[in-house]
Amino acid sequence: MTEPVATDKTAIRDAATVIVLRDRHDAPRILMGQRGAKAAFMPNKFVFPGGAVDALDSRIPLLRPLPSGCAGRLAEDASENLAHALSVAAIRELWEETGLILGAQGRWTDAVPGDWQSFAATGHLPDAAALQFVFRALTPPGRPRRFDARFFLLDAEALANDPDDFTAASDELSHLQWVPLREARRFDMPFITEVVLAEIEARVADKSAPESVPFFRNDDEESLFLRLRGHPMTE
Repeated sequence: MTEPVATDKTAIRDAATVIVLRDRHDAPRILMGQRGAKAAFMPNKFVFPGGAVDALDSRIPLLRPLPSGCAGRLAEDASENLAHALSVAAIRELWEETGLILGAQGRWTDAVPGDWQSFAATGHLPDAAALQFVFRALTPPGRPRRFDARFFLLDAEALANDPDDFTAASDELSHLQWVPLREARRFDMPFITEVVLAEIEARVADKSAPESVPFFRNDDEESLFLRLRGHPMTE
């Protein structure tokens, strides 16, 4: 199968979004922030941290890769080598937008690209082993920007720093906060975020990666709700 292509002349960019879940078994909370009023995409909406894949993401080394099952599902209806870039993008966007570190202590052996210098300065290497691929959604036609977004679930206990410390966060998201999962729908959020929340609520008691992943595909001809089951990946 080939990747979706926009025919409305709006390029579709691959993107990664991170749903950080805290206190899963007691009083589950998720990390959300508000996009700025002048943002070109989803202004004022409450969203999860995330953003588009950068050209360098495919070349950033990971201490540990994404679990093979998740990588296999990411490769369905997409290029096989995209899984690495997406998991790197997820870690980078989480750091940039929240100041939270998904990594382990270690030294970079090669030159550190500019976007990663602040991360490297913390003394950590990016580590994707704790990420779970749980949802995929394609932005509908007619929007000012379109993304092929992959959503990753992450338990806050895998973070390398204090989950309440947002001092290193950029200003892309304001009002960063841990939102009780049962209260999240009170916030002004995109429709697809509500759909993803329902999927997270259904999985909150299960820490294992899903065997199949929902794919909300909006192209120029029709909208489809598919499931990605993936295929075995070589280590």
